[in-house]
Amino acid sequence: MSTIGFLTGDTGRGSIMSRIRLCVVGADGRMGQEILRAAGDEFEISGAVTHAGSPNEGKTLGELGLPQRSVRITGPGSLPELLESSDVYISFTTPEAEMANLPVAARMGRKIVMGTTGFNPEQAASIRSEIEGRTEAVLAPNFSIGINFLAAILSWISSLPAGYDASIVEVHHTGKSDSPSGTALYLADIVKASRGYTKEVHGRSGKGRRMPEEMEIAALRAGGVPGIHEVLIAGPNEMIRLEHTAFSRRVFADGALLAAKWIMNVSDKKIHS
Repeated sequence: MSTIGFLTGDTGRGSIMSRIRLCVVGADGRMGQEILRAAGDEFEISGAVTHAGSPNEGKTLGELGLPQRSVRITGPGSLPELLESSDVYISFTTPEAEMANLPVAARMGRKIVMGTTGFNPEQAASIRSEIEGRTEAVLAPNFSIGINFLAAILSWISSLPAGYDASIVEVHHTGKSDSPSGTALYLADIVKASRGYTKEVHGRSGKGRRMPEEMEIAALRAGGVPGIHEVLIAGPNEMIRLEHTAFSRRVFADGALLAAKWIMNVSDKKIHS
């Protein structure tokens, strides 16, 4: 994936004037609603899908105070029909929902943009096998430009001398079910590769020193925080603090929509991140 083109909004659409048809899965969730609000004239909402048993199933987007008011929210059983008239499957849901829904989109050859986190290794491998060779996809734990810039900076910490330790602290709203966040784990993978850490420690209690092979990740849940990720890098006599704070979920929605525009011009049947 050309990260420079994606992050700068260089979608390459050029003279392509037709609107991109989005099937938004998890449409009545926090991120789904933000995507619906952020989607401008370049997009048409071809489908709005919720989970089975949702009290919003059958309502229109207008009843939820969302744009494209006449579009009706439907259950997951309608997904194949909605995808027939869609270009991109865009989803922020749960691992369990993705295991059922994403293969439908992949097997139909629809482009995929997914920000769902919390997969276990077996689920993640299954998702990748469904996509690869069938369609193009952007899978990312965080679609903000700032987080991707932070990730690029972190690759430089390999140049720090021995004796500098790195830890990650993340804070999210009380409704977030997975911890540590997918973004924290993504950043931790970069740090581990750069510093040679082989073990993750998620919080500490009782007695015990930090061992050289340990990568620390702490997760906090409070109020309505959209997302804070801080990387602490401390040597014997100084500390570096790198922090990204999301002011609202709009930053993730804007990034996901950029990814949807970018993926429309990619034809390699691969996963990008």
